[in-house]
Amino acid sequence: MAPAPRRPRIYFSFRSPYSWLAFHDLTTRRPHVVDALEWRPFWEPDAHSERLLAEAGGRFPYTPMSREKHLYMLGDVRRLTARRGLTVTWPQDVEPWWEASHLAYVVAAAEGRGLAFIDRVYRARWQENLDISDRATIGRLAADVGVDPAAAEKASDDDHVRAEGVRALLDIHRDDVFGVPFFIHRRQKFWGIDRIADFLEVLGELGEEPTPIPAAPPTAPVPALDAHSSDHGHAGGCG
Repeated sequence: MAPAPRRPRIYFSFRSPYSWLAFHDLTTRRPHVVDALEWRPFWEPDAHSERLLAEAGGRFPYTPMSREKHLYMLGDVRRLTARRGLTVTWPQDVEPWWEASHLAYVVAAAEGRGLAFIDRVYRARWQENLDISDRATIGRLAADVGVDPAAAEKASDDDHVRAEGVRALLDIHRDDVFGVPFFIHRRQKFWGIDRIADFLEVLGELGEEPTPIPAAPPTAPVPALDAHSSDHGHAGGCG
């Protein structure tokens, strides 16, 4: 018997403001689609995860972000959030550690609270200026949505969760994902927040055009932050 086809899927990252905005747009305008998708985490692995990934035959696509693009991205995200009536705060990522939040998502998904956890962590990072690299913070956020806080806080210490994380990183490698948000349905792939409509169209879910997001006056870019990050292309992709 042939294996069942995979559900349409989206790769998301807590690091990316564009991924946050894609989540916002889908949950507010196409909530029934959100529940039908397979949500796959995308993050820059720490040394431990990267070693396990290499041992499994995978790799992660690192590319440094230029200062010029970072400056552009900050202004662009301010425009996009203003159009949606959202207020953004800029995280002070001095030494971000993405395992803390993304492996905790593995725990939350296993408990059936994955989407609620995604929503809570996005709000914490992009609107409440909380440090999602801090284990204690992650534990509190997990508790907010009914996830075992101890399991979420210690996710990176759990060999089973680490193994699930490596499988997620291998999916990134095998699906040739290079940035987020990244949408896949069968053989078709779409990258960036500005490709949501195309993705919905191939799902047969576009229907009537949603109410356009009103334009907002341009805002001046704000200074770039000193933070470790990676750059995966145009501003509508991973930032």
